Amino acid sequence: MSIKIGVVMDPIELINYKKDSTLAMLWAAQDRGWEIFYMTADKLFLDNGVAKAIAHPLKVFRDADIFFEKSAALTIPLSDLNAILMRKDPPFDNEFIYNTYILEAAERDGCLIVNKPSSLRDCNEKVFATLFPQCCPEVLVCSDATLLKAFHQQHQDVIFKPLDGMGGSKIFRLKADDPNVSVIIETLTEHGTETIMAQKFIPEITSGDKRILIIDGEPMPYALARIPAKGETRGNLAAGGSGVPVALNERDYWICEQVIPTLKEKGLLFVGLDVIGDYLTEINVTSPTCIRELNNAYDLDIAGKLMDAIAKRL
Repeated sequence: MSIKIGVVMDPIELINYKKDSTLAMLWAAQDRGWEIFYMTADKLFLDNGVAKAIAHPLKVFRDADIFFEKSAALTIPLSDLNAILMRKDPPFDNEFIYNTYILEAAERDGCLIVNKPSSLRDCNEKVFATLFPQCCPEVLVCSDATLLKAFHQQHQDVIFKPLDGMGGSKIFRLKADDPNVSVIIETLTEHGTETIMAQKFIPEITSGDKRILIIDGEPMPYALARIPAKGETRGNLAAGGSGVPVALNERDYWICEQVIPTLKEKGLLFVGLDVIGDYLTEINVTSPTCIRELNNAYDLDIAGKLMDAIAKRL
């Protein structure tokens, strides 16, 4: 079967060649002889109900100096493609939602979208984790300052964060004697008009915020523990953390077992769980990363596994 695969992503010219997970996926697709079509989110559109895009046939190379080659743009119905990787990074804003509507139209016409558009809309990466309270730390999702202050008073050491951020942006740690509790709540909630998440602080962050990748219900046996920089609370690589590959432990596998049936039910083929200590903190469904770091450390082919899962679905 000759497979045509599309990718919706941020401008390919701006990706980090050494670390980008989407590039690993494109290499794996091309290695299988698949045709690749590249598009940015702003080039998706509906034409009388038909999902289309202005797309570029794409070739990719394992060469830091010239790692891609775009051919001239074509206007194509998305149903011409067998599958599409939705790899647009957050923010999860109205434009992202509109993209899922267009991709859902392509899905109705027979194109496999990874991940499923309706689940991208439904599964906020912070709130989704709260479906599994047995796996999570103490957590509160609200916009009310009184409730947030009470949560802080109860637990003394907490994390406040927005629901739509990525890369560790706007994450605050508030200890028992923090004098800025009120202003941080006002700022994050926009004076009570935006909902945020409060989590009990997990001291085991010093050992890393583990990213566990799951492909079609199968957890990869190794995770990337993102260790905070000195003086930092956040382990995110974008916030200066360093990545240390580690093997999954018994608790990690147990958390995966709790989550996997729901991932399958929601058509979430490629997902990244964030685990600190014994606790699930986030479920990343939009554009999970860390493929390259784990491939390099353990001679894995995670992107290849994803392509095989896609081929099996097709």
